Amino acid sequence: MPTAAFTTLGCKVNQYETQRILDDFESRGFGITEFNKPADVYVINTCSVTQAAERKSHYMVRKVATQNPRAIVVMTGCYGEMARIKGEMVSEASLIVPNHQKLHTLEHLLRAHPELADALDSQPILPVKSAARRTRATVKVQDGCNVYCTFCSIPYTRKFMHSRPLDELIAEAELRTAQGYRELVVTGVLVGAYGQERGFGTTEMSDSQSALPINTQPHSWTSDTKYSRPDLADVLLRLAQVPGIERVRLSSIEPTQVTDRLLQAFASESKLCPHLHIPLQSGDSSILRAMNRPYDQQYYLERCQAAYSAIPDLAITSDIMVGFPYEDRDAFENTLEVVRTVGFARAHLFRYSPRPSTPAADFPHQISDAEKEARSKELTAACRASQQRFIQKYLGRTLEVLVENREGHTAAGSDEAELGSSGNEGNTAIESDHDGSGNRLLLSGYTGNYIRVQFTGGSHLIRTVVKVHLTEPTTEGAIGEVGGAHFAPQEAPPDADFIPLATFAAALA
Repeated sequence: MPTAAFTTLGCKVNQYETQRILDDFESRGFGITEFNKPADVYVINTCSVTQAAERKSHYMVRKVATQNPRAIVVMTGCYGEMARIKGEMVSEASLIVPNHQKLHTLEHLLRAHPELADALDSQPILPVKSAARRTRATVKVQDGCNVYCTFCSIPYTRKFMHSRPLDELIAEAELRTAQGYRELVVTGVLVGAYGQERGFGTTEMSDSQSALPINTQPHSWTSDTKYSRPDLADVLLRLAQVPGIERVRLSSIEPTQVTDRLLQAFASESKLCPHLHIPLQSGDSSILRAMNRPYDQQYYLERCQAAYSAIPDLAITSDIMVGFPYEDRDAFENTLEVVRTVGFARAHLFRYSPRPSTPAADFPHQISDAEKEARSKELTAACRASQQRFIQKYLGRTLEVLVENREGHTAAGSDEAELGSSGNEGNTAIESDHDGSGNRLLLSGYTGNYIRVQFTGGSHLIRTVVKVHLTEPTTEGAIGEVGGAHFAPQEAPPDADFIPLATFAAALA
């Protein structure tokens, strides 16, 4: 049986696409193995959002080709597209699949290496194993971007705007629930543009199919049309209706696409997680103009305030850039002020990195690396403080947590945990309740508003939603506790049905 291994760099869209490619390989008969183990085929889904991402992408291709010289190394993703634009050679790759063709990676591979098809055809067909490796599944609803921010290469590497039909998304959601997933993460390159491209199908929908008036034009309302095309709010509401789905979480969405219609959808459907990831990039209006971002500081703050007013217990997370050309101290202070005003629950921080073929790469007044580093440290401290203030608001409250795995305890103030990003991916469920040294690990999962909570309990709780009382903060979340007996019968100590949190805290100290 030919074997294949996969790795992903970059965004949640890439994560989703790698899973789709992996599913194709698995259903065709490939054995799936870990990326650090020997395999016949290695598939690397690359990223080019920063110079560091490009370097790492090329490094991964070079490393696996060197360590496995007889293997077929397949490269796809944004770096492959950017390398073509820049005229760079990636000679270590056996096959480069164009970014817009990546979901056809298996077809490209078997066409280039028919001997693999022969090997697959000669073996008995085995049932495909369940793909329920995670508690959360990502569903990509849209691809492509046409905004052309001056710092961003994505419109050059993902230039085809495309929305997937709603019935196709519902079918995929039903498949994921059958595989054991309980939360869906809706993502796209410009996810708020779902359904807005010219030619997207106009379909008839019954009143029961949409809990909101259906949108016929971007950012507008209509309440009496029978024929229309669905928008992002419709997608979220329909996915929430799929039996077995307990949560629907929205990935990153642009500030201009946080419409009143979208906020009403969140307010009307309890299965929509109260969490919006709204990229800021800069809190200074002049820098936003230089970035070609279609909003200013006031607009961003108004949209955040509207979201807080509409959605109880909302968490707003963000992407923030430091060191963009022209960013002086006053502009950076404006960014710090927005961080304090909005009160981000998390933030993904990154330093400006010139991307080839983008206007900002040729701007004067580039910021030195030393200044970028200094501002990054200052902004990191401000965002950590904002995150801790957000967590503090929920101490003493009981929230629902989707239990994902077991992990070690990270105390507040520890440097072990990275500052939270927009990451919405679920974690592989770890069934063992001890680490390598024999210490019992805590259960871990996320609240609807994206607080990571750790607490004691049995492995039978993994992949379920439980009510957890938050008691103390950690670096990225909180320690919590559940009442009653939450150990499986084989895990329960001989003298107790429930071990208090304090017992574990003492053991971990």
